[in-house]
Amino acid sequence: MIFDVIVVGGGPAGLSAALMLGRCRRRVLVCDLGQPRNRRSRALHGYLTRDGVAPGDFGDLARGELAPYEVQCRAVGVRAALRTADGFDVTLNDGTREAGRYLLLATGVVDELPDIGGLSDCYGRSVFHCPYCDGWEVRDQPLAIYGRGARGYGLSLELTAWSRDLVLCTDGPCELNDEERTRLERHGIRVREDRLVRLEGRDALERIVFEQGGPLERRAVFFTTGQSQQSHLAHGLGCQINEKGTVLTGKYETTHLPGLYVAGDASRAVQWVVVAAAEGAEAAFAINTDLLKEDLD
Repeated sequence: MIFDVIVVGGGPAGLSAALMLGRCRRRVLVCDLGQPRNRRSRALHGYLTRDGVAPGDFGDLARGELAPYEVQCRAVGVRAALRTADGFDVTLNDGTREAGRYLLLATGVVDELPDIGGLSDCYGRSVFHCPYCDGWEVRDQPLAIYGRGARGYGLSLELTAWSRDLVLCTDGPCELNDEERTRLERHGIRVREDRLVRLEGRDALERIVFEQGGPLERRAVFFTTGQSQQSHLAHGLGCQINEKGTVLTGKYETTHLPGLYVAGDASRAVQWVVVAAAEGAEAAFAINTDLLKEDLD
């Protein structure tokens, strides 16, 4: 079988695209390793009618809605993808190969977690990267920001919408100029440059321990340390990656390569579940439009 579309990644973007393409009567293969970026989170937010649902439950609901359509979902990753004269040749991790006329990458990104003791245990519960996703749950609580330079500065100011008890922890030199430090001080944001040792707490964060000075009582940490593509496929296909670690895409999630689309967290700066789902639907619209033109011609 030659699939109309092979979708790599079964998160909000990939499943949204598969749903729309299935409704367009397209033969679709979705390959997914089951390692979504938000798998450590207790709930996702900001998605109308699904605010507060657990990520695993969201995925189960989405895959269940694909049942009436000609969509295959396989719990397998993709090892390689090559552009051919007729579309794309894809090699799966189990060694099998599949062919698709179009290829949609919805593989997301991986957050670069700081190497601090106890942080991994708190990730998704009281250590977060997105205040829009998790800020409401810790509103008006004492919060810490982990980051340096422009990233730490920007996230600190952004978090003033959720709390006014903020400390920017830079884990070394803050890399801020005098104007930036003055502005943070004006908004009551303290800067602490001591090296971090570990995060402590029973079920959630309670305090941050430093090499020097006393511990800092906090209820959550928001970090900004960068991200990278979860899959190597975009690099292998020659996609251009920007300074934020995401793929530069055009209208309807197009790329430099005809027939190749990238949607979801892998492609944009606004990395919300609802935006990823919308991008998947946009990509599906563009792909089906091109398929119609090819079939009619």
